[in-house]
Amino acid sequence: MTSTTVPSAISPAASTAAAAGSPPIQVSFEFFPPADGAMEATLWQSVERLAPLAPRFASVTYGADGSTRDRTHRLVQRIQRETGLTGAPHLTCIGAPREEVLDIARRYWDEGIRHIVALRGDAPQGALTYEPHPGGFAYGADLVAGLRRVADFDISVAAYPEGHPEASSAQADLDNLKAKIDAGATRAITQFFFDTDDYLRFRDRCVAAGIGVSIVPGILPITRFPQVTRFAARCGARIPDWLAERFAGLDDDPDTRRLIAANVAIEQVSRLRRHGVSEFHFYTLNRAELSYAICHALGLRPAAAATPAVGSGAPVARRVRRARREHRQSIRLIATACATTGGCPGCPGWRRLRRARSRPPPHRMPWAHWTAAPARPGSRACASSSRSASCCSTARWAP
Repeated sequence: MTSTTVPSAISPAASTAAAAGSPPIQVSFEFFPPADGAMEATLWQSVERLAPLAPRFASVTYGADGSTRDRTHRLVQRIQRETGLTGAPHLTCIGAPREEVLDIARRYWDEGIRHIVALRGDAPQGALTYEPHPGGFAYGADLVAGLRRVADFDISVAAYPEGHPEASSAQADLDNLKAKIDAGATRAITQFFFDTDDYLRFRDRCVAAGIGVSIVPGILPITRFPQVTRFAARCGARIPDWLAERFAGLDDDPDTRRLIAANVAIEQVSRLRRHGVSEFHFYTLNRAELSYAICHALGLRPAAAATPAVGSGAPVARRVRRARREHRQSIRLIATACATTGGCPGCPGWRRLRRARSRPPPHRMPWAHWTAAPARPGSRACASSSRSASCCSTARWAP
């Protein structure tokens, strides 16, 4: 991956939100260390695709049992060194004594890394229950307190709207979250969920318990439904019946599955936004397409494309072709999501679609030039922006 300069992301709704007193949208993305060359290529394509949205940070997982420590370190170093993104490594209590964990944190600080996602971590494979490492940090709150003694890190911790699967009760789980915040955590990122009411009730309970930091919803775009059900079984997340019905019969139909996934996630984040949520954390699974489309539907836009470094060797024609393909894909996802929810002219989804279509597809201009260009008079994009038809009918059209 070539070195890039990340621009600031601008939301079309930012001025309206500011006028209404609500904060602008902020996003962050989670990646995991790739296991082979093909996965590494996919990862860095995703990083390049999402970087222009200027996320608050890009977190890198540690492996469920702490098994990817070195790969996590190398990936965070490269993100920090070769992009303008803020790298945020996961750090857990698993498999190491206190001083070893704190030495890793000191090394991160010396390398300019200021954000850490502090987690207890899961039991190693084959272990039936979690047992703290002898001489190590026992729980997440202990790790947060230790990191605070090392340096003034920006520390994110985990939260569970449906309760941690090992918690004795919902109240005990909430008390544990408050202990992590009291120890010095600056935000909590939730486990993924699909019932928005679960998150909203959990947020209310956090406020009542005196937890004053942001409770950032974790959003998992569904790429493969069987995979999500396995994730949910491990972490205690609930799969609603309506969600299973939407994906039924689509195991061998990736195109339809992707469109349904975009619809589900856009519905979710739109409702959260209506309830005042302005921060979102995306579990990307190292793929950018759905996360980018969801951010686009939220109104988040790159101010300009990331600029390839001198000598990158990326042919302009290739960049243009990729930009045109991504432009079409984003519009198709939003159009189908709008049609699926029964939108009509004047609804928020329709307005987002019109704004997206008002930008002409690139022809001979690289991404950085055409993203901010107005529609050319008489072009398909210009004509489509004034088209009068229902969401369902326009969902069949894409540039």
